[in-house]
Amino acid sequence: MRIVAGTARGRTLAAIPKGVDIRPTSDRVREAIFNILGQWMDGARVLDLYAGSGALGLEAVSRGAHKATLVDVSREAVGLCRKNASALGFAAKVEILEMLARAAVGHLRSRKEIFDLVFLDPPYREKAAWETPAELADAGLLAPDARVVLEQAATDAAFDRVGSLIATDRRRFGRTAVTIFSFEHRAAIDEQRTR
Repeated sequence: MRIVAGTARGRTLAAIPKGVDIRPTSDRVREAIFNILGQWMDGARVLDLYAGSGALGLEAVSRGAHKATLVDVSREAVGLCRKNASALGFAAKVEILEMLARAAVGHLRSRKEIFDLVFLDPPYREKAAWETPAELADAGLLAPDARVVLEQAATDAAFDRVGSLIATDRRRFGRTAVTIFSFEHRAAIDEQRTR
């Protein structure tokens, strides 16, 4: 694996140790995601839940993101994220949290964090794939024009809308599907008023 573009373009990421259950986003899929999002992330605040190696969040930093918060429950994954962030010289722009995604959402909410871009790559077929996007919006973690990128198995059900998140793009790459959601801020406000 390597960083595809930006200040760390071509730099190699640390290999995943044998026996560690991390399924990294391939260089090809990562490049396609950023082609859809736009090549540059100037000043963006990025959250990478289920970070694994940290490749998506670190790619965003390489492309100009202001800060990336990488979250994973696995000690091995967190170690890999730290190693990769340090090797790329991004340690000052990267925060790494070792906790469950749901706990991280609560923790970040308590700190009043706001994100412009969120990557979600949970274990395939996990219920969290569709619960987490809605939780992000409900927790107030999304900027008004935020985008959420969900990676899942291509055979999993696809949704056009999850709460106040609207699917704007869906692509298939072999056994992987990527859905990009835009946060409909007005819909979120209206939804809260009717509760």
